[in-house]
Amino acid sequence: MNCLQNLSGSSVLPLRSFRCNPRKPSFCITTLGMMSSTDLPRRMAVKAISGSTSSAETSGAKAEEEKSEMYSTNMTEAMGAVLTYRHELGMKYNFIRPDLIVGSCLQTPKDVDKLRSIGVKTIFCLQKDSDLEYFSVDIGAIREYAKTFDDIEHLRAEIRDFDAYDLRLRLPAVVSKLYKAINRNGGVTYVHCTAGLGRAPAAALAYMFWVQGYKLTDAVNLLLSKRSCCPKLDAIKNATADILTGMEKRLVTLTWGNHNCTTVEISGLDIGWGQRIPLEFNKEQGLWILKRELPEGRYEYKYIIDGAWTHNKYELFTSPNQDGHVNNYVQVVEDDPDSTSAAIRKRLTGEDPHLTTEELRKIRQFLETCPGDE
Repeated sequence: MNCLQNLSGSSVLPLRSFRCNPRKPSFCITTLGMMSSTDLPRRMAVKAISGSTSSAETSGAKAEEEKSEMYSTNMTEAMGAVLTYRHELGMKYNFIRPDLIVGSCLQTPKDVDKLRSIGVKTIFCLQKDSDLEYFSVDIGAIREYAKTFDDIEHLRAEIRDFDAYDLRLRLPAVVSKLYKAINRNGGVTYVHCTAGLGRAPAAALAYMFWVQGYKLTDAVNLLLSKRSCCPKLDAIKNATADILTGMEKRLVTLTWGNHNCTTVEISGLDIGWGQRIPLEFNKEQGLWILKRELPEGRYEYKYIIDGAWTHNKYELFTSPNQDGHVNNYVQVVEDDPDSTSAAIRKRLTGEDPHLTTEELRKIRQFLETCPGDE
């Protein structure tokens, strides 16, 4: 059985200001802060202030805070929930199970020592190079330091930040790599992205669902009881169905009817909210047109008309979310709704999906045979 998606991918900047918010998922936990391993109150940010601070140190700290503010703003807009990451407060994490930790990124080689002291055997990083560059994290130094020990391994499996579709595509290969590392190293595993609020909890949930035999709802409840975060459940559900039924694509056509504009773009869809696709103007039809092949699933998107974000009232659109934002959406379905694969996908993308014993066996076989990048 071939792996659905290679781990390598084009680098995309993780941060970009934009005006639209995706709709808020009902399962997201809204938080103003993060709980560390010491179980500080979630809404309390504690800062150590020395008696004397140089102007250079003050300037550096200010720059770090501004980067955190910008990242948090973009994360809130992209994830559809109020989420805050304070990079300047250091690595923060929570034990989800005795053998599984979800947290924020390592910042210096000393963080390797901290994780070794609590029994971590595998550090599993989901960040892209652009994520690391934004916060000036020297991943090379961290990896080299980890290599000086024979009781811990640092691995990378990149997923684009704030992009549910990229998460869906890469989860099978990523969890395969995670599964093999845990089988090889044992002990405690530390899964992290940048803030530990989106990609990392999603990867941990997929591992619990596909390997450890949790019902997805039970895994989500356990995760959220330990850590405030916002994993994209639809990405996990669709990735599960992709493994079991394949990923056939179907042609979708989207149009914008106003010819009195100079540029028409779409964001969301299968490219994430941080990127845009231009539509081409067809003079004969008097329409801006985008033709795109998409795998089965539901995709939300928004039009950008001469730089202004809006939705198309002549295409399917959502009801307003709590902030009043409305997105267009398209539901891509199989041609034969009565087929076995359609029934499997419908069940697995429903409210409370579960895997049969045979489906768990097939998924684990897939994870064992999926080729890795290292």
